[in-house]
Amino acid sequence: MGRIHHPRLGSMQFWPRKRSRHSLVRVRSWPANSKVKPLAFIGFKAGMTHVMAVDNYGKSMTKNETVALPVTIIECPPMKVAGIAFYKQDLWGIQKCGTLLTEKPEKELSRKFPLPIKNHGQIPAQFDDLRLLVQSQPKLTSVGTKKPKLIEIALGGNKDEKLRYAQEMVGKELQVEEVLQGYNLVDVKGVTRGKGYQGTVKRFGAHLRQHKAEKTKRGIATLGSWHPNRILFTVPQGGKMGYHFRTEYNKQILKISKNPAEVNKTGGNTHYGQIKNPYVLVKGSIVGPQKRALVLTQPMRPDQFIPKEMPEIQYISQS
Repeated sequence: MGRIHHPRLGSMQFWPRKRSRHSLVRVRSWPANSKVKPLAFIGFKAGMTHVMAVDNYGKSMTKNETVALPVTIIECPPMKVAGIAFYKQDLWGIQKCGTLLTEKPEKELSRKFPLPIKNHGQIPAQFDDLRLLVQSQPKLTSVGTKKPKLIEIALGGNKDEKLRYAQEMVGKELQVEEVLQGYNLVDVKGVTRGKGYQGTVKRFGAHLRQHKAEKTKRGIATLGSWHPNRILFTVPQGGKMGYHFRTEYNKQILKISKNPAEVNKTGGNTHYGQIKNPYVLVKGSIVGPQKRALVLTQPMRPDQFIPKEMPEIQYISQS
């Protein structure tokens, strides 16, 4: 039984404990939206700082007072719409039935897959759903890479509205305010920081054994019973830790700005560099190290108690 103030860390909620396949996550479910707009955006974690803002929570003890809030800076360079992916529903589920690429793809896209010379695809005769195939532009940031991140983003609205919007946007750029404007909350999907091989104490919260333990002090006392004569998967053991896909729900957006000078530190942000594009300030911490690509999606289950208006920010620390 775990301690009250330090419960057992071997939760079955996160199982199996294996590493993510890619550094950019894949979104498996999307919230319903009647407006014709993209439902996600790719940003890069630049680091953390703190702001002084006016507390606008309704029943807060510090309502209308200036409080210090920790924030995460996410740089959001414009995304390029590289094409459209079409899907059709059949007996085996939803399957991809066609892809339409832009006629003038950027050369950085060839770092992901060979670009077609003539046939860029076409709209299938029958399809049930479509998604935007977008690419990030890390060359515009201080991340230090040119290889873009590719992701399929769902659209709101009905089928005909989606098709008209997608055809208009192919080959054009998407700005972060077009996706997140009007929302006070966002779900952040990303891959956590990798920690390498760790033992049972750090990985599962196992108790330290006494100093007179026979073999090891930071290990478990038993591998289980004699029968069944095998080690059960529930027994804590050492292994690789971190680099897991995680989703943080209902992160509050404090600011969306096009002026990166407001958050740039002298000499650049630690382990990141200068911010050169529009950015988003999100309250609290977010998974992953600096330069990690994050997917910001509209909230799947929004918290009704968080104020819909962004708080008034009076000061942003640049130290």
